[in-house]
Amino acid sequence: MSSLVRSNYSRQLSSTAMAMCSSFCPQIPNQSRARPSCSFPKKPLYAFSVKALSSQTPNASVKDNELSARIGFLGLGIMGSPMAQNLLKAGCDVTIWNRTKSKCDPLISLGAKYKSTPQEVAISCDVTFAMLADPESAVEVACGKHGAASGMSSGKGYVDVSTVDGATSKVISGHIKAAGASFLEAPVSGSKKPAEDGQLIFLTAGDKSLYEMVAPLLDIMGKSRFYLGDVGNGAAMKLVVNMIMGSMMASFSEGLLLSEKVGLDPSVLVEVVSQGAISAPMYSTKGPSMIQSLYPPAFPLKHQQKDLRLALGLAESVSQSIPIAAAANELYKVAKSHGLSDHDFSAVIEALKAKSQNSAK
Repeated sequence: MSSLVRSNYSRQLSSTAMAMCSSFCPQIPNQSRARPSCSFPKKPLYAFSVKALSSQTPNASVKDNELSARIGFLGLGIMGSPMAQNLLKAGCDVTIWNRTKSKCDPLISLGAKYKSTPQEVAISCDVTFAMLADPESAVEVACGKHGAASGMSSGKGYVDVSTVDGATSKVISGHIKAAGASFLEAPVSGSKKPAEDGQLIFLTAGDKSLYEMVAPLLDIMGKSRFYLGDVGNGAAMKLVVNMIMGSMMASFSEGLLLSEKVGLDPSVLVEVVSQGAISAPMYSTKGPSMIQSLYPPAFPLKHQQKDLRLALGLAESVSQSIPIAAAANELYKVAKSHGLSDHDFSAVIEALKAKSQNSAK
């Protein structure tokens, strides 16, 4: 069991500060996980009777898995929609909400129920998941007027799978707990395709009993899950992971452009990198499209820059220097200024191209 860095905050932190505390429980492979009996400790509203739930089989049917819980899902964007769809395919009773109602229609056609506010979803469901774009949206949907917190009560649970900073997660947790409900932060590592395939990685923290109760649902949507202790640790882990990813993509972009500039075939570079010690699925997946200047959004560039910004705030709060991530953040900001916010984060290469063109003038 490895330890997480302990909190050493001695002052009021900004909205980007993270809480880092408690201990890190190691990953348990799906194949050997015991499926918890799911019922809330205070006032049980539901129970899961699960025979064989696995993220490897997101299309499992009700006849194989009895799922009596009423599940809410808030936010149906690039990530939320396929996650909710996998719950529906597994036979779950799912009620949905999205700010833009039309994004709900495909899931309604698959059997999802619709409510007009997050509050109504929370009232009608036993556990509610939320996948929002940024900290501001996450707080508004959970804590704002007609927010989910106002529909919470004893025995219910709220699982926030958005990528936010630890301070934001604590704010949401406070509102949920004030209503008598349980809270779990569970940001995910993975983008559009892993979400569609039920191959996400959940980085959870908060109420341990809620974690155990929703574990079968996490296994429908993901391939693995970690429980990291107190609220804030899940957010911190996700920001560190995305900080590394953003820096890797920026460096990979430099390599593609440099290889082409010196007369090498960048496609061959992708092959070489993919077979060596620094191999990562991201390179072989994104490289060919980047060479063709195509950036279909699996993880929008604006979200990558947001996560780098939050990671910089986390690092500042514990006086940790991260100059490489800071430089990468500036590059993503340049890419945003060129209108690439909604493109895939691999479009950061265009910022480097622009810099080279400006230098040549």
